[in-house]
Amino acid sequence: MDGTGSTRRGFIGGAAAVAAAAGTTALGGGRAAAAPRRRSGGRSVAVLGGGVAGLTAAHELAERGFQVTVYEKKAPGGKARSMDVPGSARGNRRPLPAEHGFRFFPGFYRNLPDTMRRIPFPGNAGGCHDNLVPSSEELFARVGHEDIRLPFHTIGEPPAVLTPDALRRALIGFFDAFGNIPATEMAYFASRMLVWFTSCERRRLDAWERMPWWEFIRAARMSPNYQRLLAIGITRNIVATKAEVASTRTVCTCVEAFFLNVLGRGADGEPDRVLNAPTDEAWIDPWVTYLRSLGVTFRVGWTVRDLRLEGGRIAEAVVQDPAGARQSVTADHFVSAMPVEHARTTWNAQVRAADPQLGRCDELRTDWMTGIQFYLTEPTPIVHGHINHIDSPWSITSVGQAQFWSGRDFPAQYGDGVAVDCLSADVSEWDRPGILYGKTAKQCTREEVAREVWAQMKAGLNDTGRTVLSDASLHSWFLDPAVEIGGPRPANDEQLLIHPVGTWFNRPQARTAIPNFFLCGDYVATDIDLATMEGANASARAAVNALLDEAGSGAERCAVIPLYRAPELELFRATDELRHRLGLPNALDLG
Repeated sequence: MDGTGSTRRGFIGGAAAVAAAAGTTALGGGRAAAAPRRRSGGRSVAVLGGGVAGLTAAHELAERGFQVTVYEKKAPGGKARSMDVPGSARGNRRPLPAEHGFRFFPGFYRNLPDTMRRIPFPGNAGGCHDNLVPSSEELFARVGHEDIRLPFHTIGEPPAVLTPDALRRALIGFFDAFGNIPATEMAYFASRMLVWFTSCERRRLDAWERMPWWEFIRAARMSPNYQRLLAIGITRNIVATKAEVASTRTVCTCVEAFFLNVLGRGADGEPDRVLNAPTDEAWIDPWVTYLRSLGVTFRVGWTVRDLRLEGGRIAEAVVQDPAGARQSVTADHFVSAMPVEHARTTWNAQVRAADPQLGRCDELRTDWMTGIQFYLTEPTPIVHGHINHIDSPWSITSVGQAQFWSGRDFPAQYGDGVAVDCLSADVSEWDRPGILYGKTAKQCTREEVAREVWAQMKAGLNDTGRTVLSDASLHSWFLDPAVEIGGPRPANDEQLLIHPVGTWFNRPQARTAIPNFFLCGDYVATDIDLATMEGANASARAAVNALLDEAGSGAERCAVIPLYRAPELELFRATDELRHRLGLPNALDLG
């Protein structure tokens, strides 16, 4: 039986939906105490939002002696958290683990891993960072074609010196493994990437930020394999955005970082890493415990509604407590760490007038990228890494998780003892018709979404004579409760910032024109230029540094670690700077 009380044979040949929304409760239980009043000495900080950005800001501030209170609407960790499937536990087991969407930690992340090393975890010398484990391959599941299994580090010995010619060979050697792409097209793709690698920062901003990735690599005139695997596949897996509209600057920044990671350059670890347990167990819960030990106070279930400006400074934040009552929060400093779609609703006309960059945030766009988990009665290690269901109408990616949880006995520790694995999937396209009902995901009921996602995954995995996903092994499923569908007004309370051309020009800085008000989150301008946990972490470090400057603090500033840049290419970029000033194209740009 699952959490709904129905038998396991409720749909698709023997599966039932686990479909109750997860509730939110304050940590420690009971109603939270009254909000703190302003303390003397400029040392009190209200952090508005408890996702990765908010927890990072609280971490850096608390380690520097500030008195920090975090106000979080749902649960610490935000979109990065894991959650329990309601009603799924039996005996002494924990509930089945669910999540907003699966997490992965590329090796080119540098700021977030630094924070994870500083979060104590029992038995780990490197803290929570030691809970990161590498995947070794990726699968491109094709419908009607042989699936493509892509091992990492397939280019052999990386070049010692990254000359353009060495880069060209390495690029072709690596991306050629993506499938049957004509040699001339592969060479062209490598040439376009060389244009990016040797472009100066000014050209990257002036030209490539304004050009869609699809146009930059001339996808429209290339073969279907080029379009599906290089244009779309890369953006879906590395950047989680849409090839046809995505900024070339955003896509190429991450492709460059990922490729240099594959070459062993300037990275924290392997190109693709996941956690060795559900996210809260491996990372978020230990983080909250550590922050509490530093004196951080958490107000969970508190929703920020407004900010009041007085004398050119934020005088108070108006929040709604778990009982629905309005509360006034005062502090010396305020750090807004909410996702942009929620943060901008708290900036009233007076606050926006004080800093024009806040108004430009209205131009930032968000879209749906939401997780659904399928619990299986048989181990399903399809691939030791992520799966890109490249031909799925709903742009599905997935990962089999239990294979990475080496310290966990899934059936002994979770659920009812029958489920032994979790196939966690992300749905990135909610406005395209599916293959079962001819409806978009937003038009479907929750059960129809589950049926449709399962069918689309099977279409790519079970089409070559082998049953990879079996209906009989499907135990239950769980769709993120942030999604409300099946009615006239579909809604998603946890969306993802997307990166169409020109997005960079509307991304704000961490410091605002309001002296005691600072921004952090994956929408704030950072080196990585992408809505990621790394960007959220880096922006929080920048916000804390700005706060330390404003407070006149003598504390050491946070390290904000930039993406690695290959030093061998600096001369080429300097030459391109001159060419760009003269109105000339990049020397390697042959159109």
